[in-house]
Amino acid sequence: QVQLVESGGGLVQAGGSLRLSCAASGNIFSINYMGWYRQAPGKQRELVAVVTLRGTTSYADSVKGRFTISRDNAKNTVSLQMNSLKPEDTAVYYCNAFLSGPQGGNNYWGQGTQVTVSS
Repeated sequence: QVQLVESGGGLVQAGGSLRLSCAASGNIFSINYMGWYRQAPGKQRELVAVVTLRGTTSYADSVKGRFTISRDNAKNTVSLQMNSLKPEDTAVYYCNAFLSGPQGGNNYWGQGTQVTVSS
């Protein structure tokens, strides 16, 4: 079965950096997009960054210039490099992907990884 596994979350000080990674495993035919969402306490889940199969990227205004998303299509992985972190970046970060396998196309979510930025 297809599974998304995140890693790299943790506790950092404001101004620091953190790199999140997400690996998709299973019998995967293709990946239409992979991206990252986050959800802070009391707030709705929001899109942080996304990268398409062709390599185009987009970012939320709140992270543009500080975060960089990248992917390795051969390894079915996506990473999020987070620099100049702020306390307001504190949230649970979720990997998200739409991919195709033997059962067809489906949207998948990782289990989430906690990112905490202290001031």
